[in-house]
Amino acid sequence: MIFGRVRSLKWRLVWRLVLLQGAMLALLLVLAVGTLWATGYLIDEPDEDAVADAVQVALTRDAEGRLMLRRTKELVQLRQDSPNLWFIVRDRQGQVLSEGQAPPEFARIGDALDHISQARLGWQIGDEPGLPTARVKRVDTAAGNVQIISGSGGKLLLRKLVLGASILFLSAILPNLVLMTLATIIATSMVVRRALAGLGEAAAEAERIDIDKRGMRLPADTVPTEVTPLVKAVNDALGRLDEGYERHKRFLVDAAHELRTPIAILQTRLEALPQTPDKTRLLEDIARLANLAEQLLDLQRLNQRVGHFAPIDLVTIGRRVATDLAPLAIAAGYELSFDTAAQAVPVMGDQAALERALTNLVQNAIQHGGRRGAITIAVTADGSVEVADEGDGIPADQHERIFEPFHRLTPLDRGAGLGLNLVREIADIHGGDVSVFERPGGGACFRLTVPRLARPSPGRTAEV
Repeated sequence: MIFGRVRSLKWRLVWRLVLLQGAMLALLLVLAVGTLWATGYLIDEPDEDAVADAVQVALTRDAEGRLMLRRTKELVQLRQDSPNLWFIVRDRQGQVLSEGQAPPEFARIGDALDHISQARLGWQIGDEPGLPTARVKRVDTAAGNVQIISGSGGKLLLRKLVLGASILFLSAILPNLVLMTLATIIATSMVVRRALAGLGEAAAEAERIDIDKRGMRLPADTVPTEVTPLVKAVNDALGRLDEGYERHKRFLVDAAHELRTPIAILQTRLEALPQTPDKTRLLEDIARLANLAEQLLDLQRLNQRVGHFAPIDLVTIGRRVATDLAPLAIAAGYELSFDTAAQAVPVMGDQAALERALTNLVQNAIQHGGRRGAITIAVTADGSVEVADEGDGIPADQHERIFEPFHRLTPLDRGAGLGLNLVREIADIHGGDVSVFERPGGGACFRLTVPRLARPSPGRTAEV
């Protein structure tokens, strides 16, 4: 994943902290080396191995087998840089070659260290300052294996400085950086998770916000202070949406109330006219308009949850709806039948709301059934009411969308798109469901299911 595109706050913090830690360690190393170099300590610091290295290269034997030194460039430079140069060379046979004035402390110490490969000889803290130090090293030369005891001499080479700094980085700084990185990953994950725990609660609360659950707000007291302005802005936006919804709802309710009176007057005047096909169609249109006004009022009542739940009988409701809508269905060219599998199917619910739901299903069948065939209302023993027609049916991809508010199958549909949405709302508040499926012989069948109270008793079939 490209670092610049990382969206996780945790990983942004981790990588930035790791880079900061690495930069700080590198800066400390550079500052330390730079300070030592600027003060001249590294430039003037003698190399404790410089004498042994130069002698190792220059040492050889003469024709008689005695130890001798060749005049090499390194040895010449070493003699120039170190006026107090001294060293003692001793081979396995005890032959000794020396140069300079060796400190008395180290003049005869070689015999005792004959079996030591290398050593550093010095003093501890608290001893007299300025005491000499020595380096003991056994090396292989052109003259054979020898022991070299020497003092410090020569300047510290840059390559040795770089090598030492690299070893320091790999052995000390890099492991610490790895440990700090692991600690940063673990600690940052825990800190971010705890710090953003309130966001999870706010997100869960936001998921519960729905059009039917207005007035909900995101908790602002559990989120980090830096996120509080965003949460408050969201809550303010939710408040404005609630206010707008209430104004819209009040307008629809007021409009529905105002429409009821002129619709009733118009219907009365149309009923007084002689019977003609135009009168029939006008009465259907007036019925749809009156139904729309009632649906708007029903939505208002459902939103307020004012329905009174009591034991009611689905058979009675189905028979009443069939009786009330039979003239409208017959006038539109349908046969309307009512079937029941039991004498009574008791459920717990709001009788007026369930009657409205079943009325909407039957009116939907009258409007979209093609003005042919039969419309059947059937009450089943399991607490369901089915309304079936013999029209063209409903496309499969519209089976869910038709229950959305103001959704119509065709733009020229004269309905408002609220009837089926109201049916689903009523089913939801009763703990039931509404669905649609295609009939084997063609047409649509809507099934409204409500939890029932008791087992049905054997019944009969009636036709209206």
